[in-house]
Amino acid sequence: MKWLLSSAAMLLLAACSPQADNIYTVDELMADDGLLARIIGECRNNPGELRDTPNCRNAEAADGNLRLERMGKSLGG
Repeated sequence: MKWLLSSAAMLLLAACSPQADNIYTVDELMADDGLLARIIGECRNNPGELRDTPNCRNAEAADGNLRLERMGKSLGG
């Protein structure tokens, strides 16, 4: 009986815990412009909390890489 109650309590607590966000790689963000724009927007709207999160760091890196690629193409590279 105790096992059943403790199991039920564990399930309820697990269901109430916040879901972890997916962490996207730089390559995934470079491939999906919409996702990149959404994450960059969220990060820039709340830099105090989100600036050092993996998704914000990866989004900034992906944005920088895409800018360099576009610059290289526009210069004939």
